[in-house]
Amino acid sequence: MGNDENILALRNVAIGYPTTKRENNVLFNNINLSARKGELIALIGKNGIGKSTLLRNIAGLQNILDGEVLLLDKKIQSFRRKEFARLVSFVSTEIVNVSNLKVFDLVALGRFPHTNWLGKLQTKDIQQSLSAIEMVGMKPFVNKNVNEISDGERQRVMIARTLAQDTQIIVLDEPTAFLDLPNKYELIHLLNQLSKKENKTVFFSTHDLNIAIQEADKIWLMLDDEIVEGAPEDLILNNILNRIFKKSNLSFDRVKGDFSINRSHAKKIGVVGSGLSYNWTKKALERLNYTIDKGNTSINHIEINHQNNNNLNWKFKSENGTFVFESIYELSLFLKLQTK
Repeated sequence: MGNDENILALRNVAIGYPTTKRENNVLFNNINLSARKGELIALIGKNGIGKSTLLRNIAGLQNILDGEVLLLDKKIQSFRRKEFARLVSFVSTEIVNVSNLKVFDLVALGRFPHTNWLGKLQTKDIQQSLSAIEMVGMKPFVNKNVNEISDGERQRVMIARTLAQDTQIIVLDEPTAFLDLPNKYELIHLLNQLSKKENKTVFFSTHDLNIAIQEADKIWLMLDDEIVEGAPEDLILNNILNRIFKKSNLSFDRVKGDFSINRSHAKKIGVVGSGLSYNWTKKALERLNYTIDKGNTSINHIEINHQNNNNLNWKFKSENGTFVFESIYELSLFLKLQTK
């Protein structure tokens, strides 16, 4: 199968879950989405909108309410269980913490769909497990107990297990949920590299939109009334990304590729400066609800001065005199006092 063809397709799919009254609570109707080999796809949407439900439908862990989920042009219900496990693997958001289970043993569990009925590991299974551990950078931890490693390391091990399972599709539900910022970026970048080098199709749900924009080939954006798919850049250029902030005080700056709180900016101040120091001074002042008038010295204004050894100072000039500060923090404290 070539990269130009869909490995997975959703056709007029409805997702949701049954209620206690034997009726279905439908989250989305008429979903039509697709994925190709080697793509990293991020699911973005607010809490409770149905990201986990959609991923579980793709992974065959929950039944769709209507329509078809096609894997390699076949309905996923038509695959035998073991056959399906060789094609699709799933990593949940839950942290695995089992006493006396070594990293290698956990990863080797991924080989179960490929072993005989006794589950005995052959040479190929051992090699595949060790190779998967090395791919995610966990080779030094191969003989460590799973409960002796960090959350970030444990998530890498869980990904290694899916690599050992050697499926064409990997589905991850909030893989960065319990990770610190560096580990979040490293993990999603690892998924990006695996999708390209191993030609895997990888789905992951996340609230880290900045990371998804930088790493994902495609975003499935789950809005209140529809799911929109496209490259992150297309969703930004078409102003679709901003629709997830419609009922909030957030907005997405399409030029900067960043988010900001919509502020009142009731006060005006002039700033004289340029480059990196100007940009970060501007951000700090906007946080204090100032509107920046660049280069204007006819009003209360700040001059950013670069010293010989790259030290900075900030001169605040007003009708009451000139005040010099050695940091943005000191300047901010002063301005706060002025407005009390």
